Amino acid sequence: MSTNTDYGDGHKKQASAWFDTLRDDLCAALEACEDGVHGPNPTSAGDAGRFERTAWRRDEDGDDDLGGNHGGGVMSVLRGRVFEKAGVNVSTVMGEFSEEFRDRIPGAKDDPRFWASGVSVVIHPCSPLVPIAHMNTRMIVTTQGWFGGGGDLTPVFPVEEDTANFHQAYKGACDKYDEGYHPKFQQWCDDYFYLPHRGETRGVGGIFYDNLNSGDWDTDFAFTQDVGRTFLQAYPTIARRHMDKDWTDAQRHAQLVKRGRYVEFNLLYDRGTTFGLKTGGNTEAILMSMPPEARWP
Repeated sequence: MSTNTDYGDGHKKQASAWFDTLRDDLCAALEACEDGVHGPNPTSAGDAGRFERTAWRRDEDGDDDLGGNHGGGVMSVLRGRVFEKAGVNVSTVMGEFSEEFRDRIPGAKDDPRFWASGVSVVIHPCSPLVPIAHMNTRMIVTTQGWFGGGGDLTPVFPVEEDTANFHQAYKGACDKYDEGYHPKFQQWCDDYFYLPHRGETRGVGGIFYDNLNSGDWDTDFAFTQDVGRTFLQAYPTIARRHMDKDWTDAQRHAQLVKRGRYVEFNLLYDRGTTFGLKTGGNTEAILMSMPPEARWP
């Protein structure tokens, strides 16, 4: 196990810069989908969506030093004709965990100080035939340090080819580092994105991992980068397969009900939502994952 010195200022800056780069690439790829749609669906005739970026800070008097007790981020939100709402947020925050929260975080019990940086993506398409999607990667430092993240797909109407391609893409990314990663992280995803009160998974899965510290910072960081790149390559391909197809009112109704399930998970069970709210993050950025419209039958 590598020591906390492996997660010092140099690596913090390297990781946070990568999350910014991934944000830019993801925004460009989703905007390209907006430009490319031309099917008969009722939103195709509208203007192509563009991301609007809003910066926020925890402390307006703070500086940009990664070692300071401050932090902030940038919300990037698109509302368009392919994606009803797509958010790609980055943040880098520092501070101390509250008494009630520090026991839940590795390395925070005796020293509550933390540093966290990451990128978070949630996509709610206009079309019920295009899957809802989520991806995030992050680096967290307490008295310990680790990476976490993953990507998963939540189709309203699952398509076997989409599911197989998404899983195969992540299997390829995982197998480059450890052939045991994919089965472990796929099962972790299925277990994590589960709604016990409904007795169902949120979607068709993907991968999820946390507390990744193999003892080799460079390798763990490279894997985390590939998790982001894999989503960048796989999801727009799947979206383009279906974004030009027309849909019915009944399919739209099913989509809104599925979004309700998404809301239930994120508000009741998602650790990322809890982490953000408990660490003084921006509320609007944390709740970016909420769909613009949902319903319950």
